[in-house]
Amino acid sequence: MTVIVRDLRPDVRPDIEAFAHVRHLALPFILWTPDAVVHRLVHTHPDARFRCLVVEEDGDVIGTAQLGLAHDSPEPGQGFLNVYVRPDRVRRGAGGLLVRAAEEHLAAQGATRLFSWVLDEPANRAFAERHGYRASRSAHFLRLDLANGTLPPLQDPPPGVELRTAADFADDPRPLFELDAETASDEPSDIDYEFTDYEAWVEENWKHPLLDRDLTTVVVVDGRPVAFSAAHTDGATRYASAMTGTARAFRGRGLAKLAKTASLHRARAAGYTEAFTGNDAGNGPMLAINKWFGYEICGTEVRYVRELG
Repeated sequence: MTVIVRDLRPDVRPDIEAFAHVRHLALPFILWTPDAVVHRLVHTHPDARFRCLVVEEDGDVIGTAQLGLAHDSPEPGQGFLNVYVRPDRVRRGAGGLLVRAAEEHLAAQGATRLFSWVLDEPANRAFAERHGYRASRSAHFLRLDLANGTLPPLQDPPPGVELRTAADFADDPRPLFELDAETASDEPSDIDYEFTDYEAWVEENWKHPLLDRDLTTVVVVDGRPVAFSAAHTDGATRYASAMTGTARAFRGRGLAKLAKTASLHRARAAGYTEAFTGNDAGNGPMLAINKWFGYEICGTEVRYVRELG
């Protein structure tokens, strides 16, 4: 048995497909497609020093890692690594190889604190703790049965409020960037972000291959986007809410519910049968909204932290 760690090869399609397959087996609550894997590897900002690693066992990809720096945080020295191994190929040393390679790379890039999401299962948590990581916040994966579940009924927007889609902003998506930046900065997180680079947002988010602009719903008041629900789809049966948020001045009016209801109804009409989303365990308002839609928790992960040096 030969086990090696190496970089993912973005120009080798079977390599990309194997990476996406391992991630799907380990994290079935997230949409993984080869095109999405390549997009993140190629279009993440250079300052992130982003890398994808794989572990091969006798030529088969059995483990994966994504790692980089939180370059858009005002606090320097923060890095991340997320390691996942095929559930049927654990205890072969793949995870340890990936962690060591990732930590060496991030330390060389100046990282002093590392963050890693770990599935909330005894073996996974024990693995993180053996490598010197301590538990921090947690988050939930949620699933909604679009094919058989009952969605809240569609409602007409209140006076002065208009429902549009991201496709309506194709010529100038900057207003959506500004709304995304405001709402993302209020998301619960271990890391503070300053979301200011419009060109990077266009490359990383607006041009993301999973973004469905026709299903992404935007609430507009006086010509200004004030709430939205971003939709990712795999082009087959799976839909995911990538982000739902409301501008601070317009919160408490049910506009996020309005956007998400419209998006979910259109997703079901388009043939999508499963909807996924994720929420920080401390984000009570969004958990309550998703429970109202009928989402149920289908998995939990824990953020682990390690100080280097």
